[in-house]
Amino acid sequence: MCGVKPPTLIERGGFLLDGLKPSLNGYVKPPTLITKGRVLLDGLKPSSTWENSCSSVGSEGSVAMAFASLLTTQFSPPQQPILEARLCASPNAGACRWLQMHVSGGRGAANFSVNTTPYLKKKEKLQRRSMKGHTCRCSVRGGKGSTKASIKSERKIDPVGFLKKIDFSSQKFALFLRERYKAFKDLTDDIIRRDLSLLELASGNKYVGLRRHIRHCVDYLEWAPGARFCSLVGDFNNWVHREDCAGEGYMGHDDHGYWRIVVEDKLREGEVEGDYFEEFNYLQNFDKGDENPDLDALFKKMDDEYWEPGEDEYLKDPNVFAEELYNSIFGSDRGLIRQKEDGVEDECLDDIPDAQTRYEAWKACQKDKNDGKLPPIDIIDDGSDPDHLTFVDDPVWRKRVLEKKPPLKYWEYLIKGRKAWERKYSPGIPHQGRVRVYFHTPEGPLERVPAWATYVLPDPDKSRMSAIFWDPPIEELHVWRNASPVVSRSLRIYECHVGISGKEPKIASFNEFTSKILPYIKKAGYNAVQLIGIQEHADYSSVGYKVTNMFAVSSRFGTPEDFKRLVDNAHGLGLLVIMDVVQSHAASDEMNGLAKFDGANDCYFHRGKRGHHKGWHTRMFKYGEYEVIRFLLSNLKWWVEEYHVDGFQFHSVTSMLYTHNGFAEFHEGLDDYCNQYVDRDALLYLILANEMLHQLKPEIITIAEDVTLYPGLCEPIDQGGLGFDYYVSISPSVMWLELIENVADDSWSMNQIAETLSLSCSQHKGKGLVYAENHGQSIAGGKSLAEVLFNYNHHNEYSSSGPSSIRRGLSLLKMIRLITLSLGGSAYLNFMGNEFGHPEYVEFPKSRNQYSLEHAVRRWDLLDSGQHSQLAAFDMDLMSLEEENSILKCPPATIMLTDDTSKVIVYKRGNLLYAFNFNPRKSFDKFSIQLNETGEYKILLDSDELAYGGLGRRSSEAKSILTMPARSKGSLHNLVLAMPSQSAQVYKLSRIWDPFESL
Repeated sequence: MCGVKPPTLIERGGFLLDGLKPSLNGYVKPPTLITKGRVLLDGLKPSSTWENSCSSVGSEGSVAMAFASLLTTQFSPPQQPILEARLCASPNAGACRWLQMHVSGGRGAANFSVNTTPYLKKKEKLQRRSMKGHTCRCSVRGGKGSTKASIKSERKIDPVGFLKKIDFSSQKFALFLRERYKAFKDLTDDIIRRDLSLLELASGNKYVGLRRHIRHCVDYLEWAPGARFCSLVGDFNNWVHREDCAGEGYMGHDDHGYWRIVVEDKLREGEVEGDYFEEFNYLQNFDKGDENPDLDALFKKMDDEYWEPGEDEYLKDPNVFAEELYNSIFGSDRGLIRQKEDGVEDECLDDIPDAQTRYEAWKACQKDKNDGKLPPIDIIDDGSDPDHLTFVDDPVWRKRVLEKKPPLKYWEYLIKGRKAWERKYSPGIPHQGRVRVYFHTPEGPLERVPAWATYVLPDPDKSRMSAIFWDPPIEELHVWRNASPVVSRSLRIYECHVGISGKEPKIASFNEFTSKILPYIKKAGYNAVQLIGIQEHADYSSVGYKVTNMFAVSSRFGTPEDFKRLVDNAHGLGLLVIMDVVQSHAASDEMNGLAKFDGANDCYFHRGKRGHHKGWHTRMFKYGEYEVIRFLLSNLKWWVEEYHVDGFQFHSVTSMLYTHNGFAEFHEGLDDYCNQYVDRDALLYLILANEMLHQLKPEIITIAEDVTLYPGLCEPIDQGGLGFDYYVSISPSVMWLELIENVADDSWSMNQIAETLSLSCSQHKGKGLVYAENHGQSIAGGKSLAEVLFNYNHHNEYSSSGPSSIRRGLSLLKMIRLITLSLGGSAYLNFMGNEFGHPEYVEFPKSRNQYSLEHAVRRWDLLDSGQHSQLAAFDMDLMSLEEENSILKCPPATIMLTDDTSKVIVYKRGNLLYAFNFNPRKSFDKFSIQLNETGEYKILLDSDELAYGGLGRRSSEAKSILTMPARSKGSLHNLVLAMPSQSAQVYKLSRIWDPFESL
């Protein structure tokens, strides 16, 4: 850690930073004096510039800023240094407060703390301040580098802000929001105290689980607080329980319940063991260390290239620095220790001049000694504002320092490549080796699949599953070629299940989906693909919603590299990849999943009834347990970093939010969202998840599936919301199925349709994701709309008699999709195959169907002809219409007419006019509507066109329609439309003029 500062005297605060002991040898610079009026930084070598004026919030922040500035300017290390400074306070009033810092980078790390109580107590007498600016992060990056010093201060937060905006009033719910925010703040403070940052908490996958260590071994870390003994078993040790086990005491596990096991690689015959610091880069065949450079020569070269003559005087003998520091502060003839015959006695120090006097004297002395190498930097504190410091330096000096290159990155010359490792060692656990973890618990021994396993396969006898150590050769690793697409203004999501995406009765693979389905999705006009059932699940019939292994891709579809290839190709086609993530519950499978992972302690789930889902017989996570939060947040971060997914739909948020899992009546208004059945820990977790994901990737998409529409789902976190980008609106799909199955066509209520759809668009600031139907209606034992409308039976036959004629079904399907997209929300979703009216239900293999895959397919052959190809053509043009006009991002529609007698709905959204005639028998040749604008309207889409399976009843009509001017200025104008029965048209105002302008 190059350039760590020695003890620093801080006079104004009345405390001394004494005893900073860098863990490195050398690289120590001369002393720094911080006086009441200004700070002199002498002998510093910053690697870049910083802001001339820095300010922070709170008296604690100013102290942190001062130290951050000091340490940041001194870094010119061989790797990125990070300074973490945070103020820690005891909950007891008047207790000491300490500014704690950790500096890492270069060759090591240093930790130190300062008691800020004397200074802060003075401020608190004047004004009580909340702790703000807790974290100060300073870093040095890149090339010539850039130094950035900043104080992280809290945004202005109003825990009930969104309630004020939507004019909701509930004293009980407002109090609940305030208490929830206090709990959230306490939790984030705890995260900073224990893990420094939220992103660091979510980085558990970097050190927990099974991973290859750079020092030729496999490192395994697992959380199982209820276990008394832990070992790894597998093919690599012939499943012997005592062969590779955790050590005794703290060598094997810590107080938090984490167990650690190291499986050493085996030295090949004839090879010699290297030193302890021998490291390997497993992602490159060859690295600089393969040249076996001389370490002493590297360090000498690093020092010679970086330090200028005279700057490295303290590197040779670090003890000289202590003497110089003492003499600089106290003088060479003061504070001597006298030796007496009867012992040692310290001489009392004479009165020491104040810091300002010492500073002026020191600066005057330095003028004669200054050879132009000392950095002319002052930090000005005029005393008027304790939170504001001004940094002043010499531009010439700054330019000289910035042009200096950073030191040689010596460690890069010591790491060897994978080929060297393969020559010297045989892997302790080979690639694709089977692994399970073995525990002793108070209830007896048990074996489990490691909780953080990234790839899982059934054993050859299919009796259970085992983790697969995934460490492929470099040639087999996927190389990413495409960056994530820019998030579109409008989301048109194509929902898929990989396993049923083929037309043959078998489980389709990632590779088949990549080559066949992704190009079709792009051609169909969608800009995002949402994948369900990706996380590993032992029970295929659960459609992927009874997850057993949270970090593993489903092995039924392929390998981790296959899934990476799928995502990469989707990005290459301009498709976003959204993953249906299941964190609301987990499989109750004890053999292959997380249930009773460490025995009766059941570390991941609640015990008793609360730990079991009321309807699905799955397990419910303990969202208030710190290590469970780490596990779930790390799971989200893993999918983003490892597989480059662009967003998540959080499955069944309702199950998380309530202890009754949503199986209860809601009739008390807002009070239903803050009563004793609401799981506050789950709410806090969802807030943390959204905060973490948007810190990690600001453009990420998060979608909440919550049938109760919890207040604030899509509101900003600092305004009392949960921070989701979209919520799933299920009301349109429920309404459509109810109308089709139970209501005659001529009895449909236009007011009901318009109100249901417009409400979906207006709620939560228009962030609703809508669909006419999704996978639930086809997969979860129900029927698709096409199956109902086309009266398709289980013998693969259509019935053309009665009201369920093919033409009626085709007409209604087109109208339903158009009005749902254009009136219903801000994002649109369609399940695979429904765009062309897939007529068959989906049934996954179960015992009741003799585990048949006959109906776990998609009938892509139907696209070749008939009404299915016509419906697909309409859907493709609908997607094009949306893309060209950004319908979904327009403000909510203005309803112009809903007439239950004529069965007509007319509305405007953006610059488009939509006209729907749901009347099953009556067409209108001249249907007049009144408009404010006058001009020419051009038809963009007509559901009755012959190409879409319609009757072409408007083919003789003009493609453009002129409004009829009003009788007087200020009154409404008339637009006369031709509206065939059960059809819809979309118009665009192409020209506007004022007929009274020339009058």
